[in-house]
Amino acid sequence: MDLLISLVINGLATGMLIFLLAAGLTLIFGLMSVLNFAHGGLFIWGAYTGVWVFQMSNSFILGIIAAISIGLLLGLVTERLIVRPVYGNHIQQILITLGFMLVLQELIKVVFGPDQKAVFPPDILAGSFIVGDIVLIKYRLFIIAIGILIFVISTIILKKSRIGLIVRAGVMDKEMIQSLGINIKLVFMLVFMVGAGLAGLSGVLHSVYSGVIYAEMGLEFSILAFIVVVIGGMGGFSGSLFAAILVGLAQAFMAYYVPALSLAVNMLLMTIVLIFRPQGLFQVKG
Repeated sequence: MDLLISLVINGLATGMLIFLLAAGLTLIFGLMSVLNFAHGGLFIWGAYTGVWVFQMSNSFILGIIAAISIGLLLGLVTERLIVRPVYGNHIQQILITLGFMLVLQELIKVVFGPDQKAVFPPDILAGSFIVGDIVLIKYRLFIIAIGILIFVISTIILKKSRIGLIVRAGVMDKEMIQSLGINIKLVFMLVFMVGAGLAGLSGVLHSVYSGVIYAEMGLEFSILAFIVVVIGGMGGFSGSLFAAILVGLAQAFMAYYVPALSLAVNMLLMTIVLIFRPQGLFQVKG
């Protein structure tokens, strides 16, 4: 039972990290129909910037703020200069955003250097709690709490607020929203920036979780985020959260019981979902 609880907590922590990255992609891909393969580049810039500020200031909160800020800034640049000219054309979106992600990856090496960097958790989140015979690592519990908080806030904003209503209505009928005097381009730009900010947040949180960062990890995690969005079915944050937790738990259990399949389990899950439910687990046909 102790082992089961430990694996579940590890899986939930991994799933929440994936969800934070996939949540931004859900906004950008699921709501705006933009295939943003540069999302991984925003993730890695958030990781490096957040870690740099954290290590310089010895404040993890400042590191998180810096990671979100660089995500917002790069999201603005990406939407205005890279994505806006190719709205509605998925092939061009794939090519141009993938190219931009490679540019962001190489710029990381120029600014921060090509070597891997070790990252350690802040003192307040280091160590663990012991409950009976169960060891609960503080940082993993922190990540789970952050993931739940982001999910609740995002859901409330999208479903209960005026801006959420405008975003959802704009996705269904952009021309109608514009006829009401609402600048839908500005709304979509802000949505894109929020999605990029979530990618930056995910980057700095994951850097501490994994203990190391390197420039190429952006591409790896952007693919993982797309897998989660596909499994969830672009049905909103609920689908992304469920799919991310499913992927996180699968990774945790496979890594312990069948290590040889731990890297392939994500693709296997996506393949099974696409075969039996191509629209995703939370997407309703039609």
